[in-house]
Amino acid sequence: MFDNICKFLVENFSTNFASWLLGEAVTFSELSPSELSLEPIRADALILLQSEEIVLHLEFQTQPKSDIPFRMIDYRLRVYRRFPQKQMRQFVIYLQPTSSNLVQQNVFTLEKTRHEFEVIPLWQQPTSIFLQSTGLLPFAVLSQTDNSTQVLRQVAQEIDKISDPRVQSNVAASTAVLAGLVLKQEVIQRILRRELMQESVIYQEIIAEGEAKGRAEGSQEKAKQIAKNLLNEGMEIELIARVTGLSVEQVEQLQTEQDNNQAK
Repeated sequence: MFDNICKFLVENFSTNFASWLLGEAVTFSELSPSELSLEPIRADALILLQSEEIVLHLEFQTQPKSDIPFRMIDYRLRVYRRFPQKQMRQFVIYLQPTSSNLVQQNVFTLEKTRHEFEVIPLWQQPTSIFLQSTGLLPFAVLSQTDNSTQVLRQVAQEIDKISDPRVQSNVAASTAVLAGLVLKQEVIQRILRRELMQESVIYQEIIAEGEAKGRAEGSQEKAKQIAKNLLNEGMEIELIARVTGLSVEQVEQLQTEQDNNQAK
């Protein structure tokens, strides 16, 4: 969910991110990972934008991972292969505070090979940076502050000033999702107008995703219940798996649970 929100914001407010990260309002277009000839390592966390002179590579992370330095050099080389004349700036942006030392990793080294990229822990960034641009407003509550609730109120005031209803609702919904990393839902709902967020495409996608997940979970539970009934009838585990769509391991686990319940 957070990947999708961040990608939406970057793609729709790319000049805001360029001003923040590069110091100038560069106009970017999206660069598809498929243009880099190799399959992406983790496409859902990857955001690539390009202008005539530069490629901007962003990855938003809630938690640090040990393979990030390798991912950064891997994409740098892919971009060089495709666009050898273009510069490239790479940023790993951490959303959630952590004490892990992995957050400090900004270099990939292998024998005599060394590649550097930039790391931005949002909780170390001044709040004022994110209150100055529409596309950055949702990140303000994750910035350096002792009072996230008050910052969210400031963001809500700035959102109310947005004249375009569609932009306003999308920014509000994005803010609500990211604020969930540091604030309770009742606080967020008290400050951000729910009816405004409901008009957002982001909000509708979240609802649709939740409904799809619910249907999938419901189907899974139904399959498990059928499997239990078939186990009671003495049907073979492999056949039950084939009939219900569950894995053999899942059916075996259900059998173990039933055996344990009968033994009590």
